[in-house]
Amino acid sequence: MTITVRRASPKDAAAYARFMNDPAVFAGLMQMPHTDEDIWRIRLTEACDPARIDLPLVAVVGGEVVGSSGLHPVGPALRRRHAMMLGISVAREAQGRGVGTALMAAMCDYADRWIGALRLELTVYTDNERAIGLYRKFGFEIEGTFKGYALRDGRYVDAYAMARLHPDPPRVAGNS
Repeated sequence: MTITVRRASPKDAAAYARFMNDPAVFAGLMQMPHTDEDIWRIRLTEACDPARIDLPLVAVVGGEVVGSSGLHPVGPALRRRHAMMLGISVAREAQGRGVGTALMAAMCDYADRWIGALRLELTVYTDNERAIGLYRKFGFEIEGTFKGYALRDGRYVDAYAMARLHPDPPRVAGNS
């Protein structure tokens, strides 16, 4: 199976709406239900604005978008500009087939080698073992537990705060 990772575009809105609304995918996300193609087109148009430093990516297999990820500033605070927040989702039919790994590799490469982010952060439900395993594979560590973090299917559930520090922070070439 060949996985191609590329920058997302507003043209991918229908694919986002399709797999993000699948119960097998949706249960692991921090998204709200019933996001349609129009909502995703608006979100993708904003995220793809050249003036923003967000990195929206998609994974494509056989011409079909089967996964998405995003790398975003944690906020406008100047003292936190070294940190980026990420999110990832993989369509049901592509889970366990390397799509998440391909997206994570691309995001970590971009963060480490092209924008010099020191810290990558994410939030994941404590029962999402597959995602936690993927994040650990890329050096993320659990930094804490948010009790009753989010309402999911009528119940408050816990989530982990996970982060990864740049494994080899940038420095001036030729200097040690």
